[in-house]
Amino acid sequence: MANDDFDLIVIGGGSGGVRAGRLSAGFGARVAVIEAREFGGTCVNVGCVPKKLFAYAAHVADDMHDAAGFGWRIEPGHFDWPTLIENKNREIARLNGIYQRLLEQAGATIVRGAARLLDAHSVAVGERRLRSERILIATGGWPQVPAVPGAEHVLTSNDIFHLETLPHRTVVVGGGYIAVEFAGIFNGLGRATTQLYRGALFLRGFDDDARRFLAEEMRKKGIDLRFDADIARITRDLGELELTLTDGSSLRCDLVLYATGRKPNTRGLGLQQVGVSLRADGAIEVDANYRSSVPSIYAIGDVTDRVNLTPVALAEGTALAWHLFRDGGKAVDYEFIPSTIFSTPNLGTVGYSEAQARAKFGDVAIYRSSFTPLKHTLSGSSEKTLMKLVVERATDRVIGAHMVGPDAGETIQGLAIALKAGATKTLFDRTIGIHPTAAEEWVTMREPVA
Repeated sequence: MANDDFDLIVIGGGSGGVRAGRLSAGFGARVAVIEAREFGGTCVNVGCVPKKLFAYAAHVADDMHDAAGFGWRIEPGHFDWPTLIENKNREIARLNGIYQRLLEQAGATIVRGAARLLDAHSVAVGERRLRSERILIATGGWPQVPAVPGAEHVLTSNDIFHLETLPHRTVVVGGGYIAVEFAGIFNGLGRATTQLYRGALFLRGFDDDARRFLAEEMRKKGIDLRFDADIARITRDLGELELTLTDGSSLRCDLVLYATGRKPNTRGLGLQQVGVSLRADGAIEVDANYRSSVPSIYAIGDVTDRVNLTPVALAEGTALAWHLFRDGGKAVDYEFIPSTIFSTPNLGTVGYSEAQARAKFGDVAIYRSSFTPLKHTLSGSSEKTLMKLVVERATDRVIGAHMVGPDAGETIQGLAIALKAGATKTLFDRTIGIHPTAAEEWVTMREPVA
């Protein structure tokens, strides 16, 4: 039985944990990083990276369709799912290796296996015992499936990336960004796709205009969107799945994906036994410096269930390493965090939605434009783009920007800098646009909507 002493033990080798561990080791701390699976966490293995690779694959069908309007004659292609999976696996393995090498090069000790807290300073990994002045929990989140009869027949987003074959008829259950993205992926790969959401409109928390606009565009693509709809029961019949909905109707399909949320991955860690306070959903409660109710135990990223985005976990890992082993000068600013849903088409956003802005700032001006991009004047596609600015009237400051359209994330990232810097609508108006681009619309919207 080995005994190891460290300055920091990190449980979880995802983006936040690796960043905190690598920087802390670089600052001279003795660091151990414990990981039971592959390095990179959700984002690298079953999240952002493979999902966007799948989204790229799905968009190829649109590109082939659009090509005809530009004079290209492309024969109907054949999509080969195993090839996509093989190429995806190769890229993920490369990224796993990079994450591990970053830790090794920084001097961190890597420990493989499942961790369990013994007390406020001790962790068990199998027969090995590790002790540290501080412990960081960075174990991320895990998909959750509600207790619907027949739930044993469904898959989660973790499973989709390892399917040997992709069935022809898919049903996606959920109204968050994961559900929306996979509905677009399945549809783009030529699968008959239905998305069910129990609420009146998906993507709760995003700007209402953007939500409605995206729903319209997804329906144009052929996705069967059904709101105020949910599954009551799932049964298997002759190799098919039969879904009985809460309204009494039924659906038959080959695959059901539940993307109904992720919960903090805290089960089995022994947190409550050592006195760490958890919320009802299992999230670790932390203060401004990511410290839990036990002074020696910290938590960052999705396991705290606050802002569940990979770049936020990275920023928190950086801030914590500086707080613990340097001068603490890297605090995270959580206002104006940009994000993008890699739906079909993309939805990008930064700052406040119109509803949020009215609730917080009162008098706001709204600038909105929807249009057919130049590309689609020849492509024959009916896809449109939406851009929207939310402006605080009292200061003329732009406090929200929302876009539905191709590569929305690439555009919103630049706008995020402007909003972070406090740019006013007057500055937007004085900026020269790049013509012809969709992005120039951001600086040519002159009149607020009624």
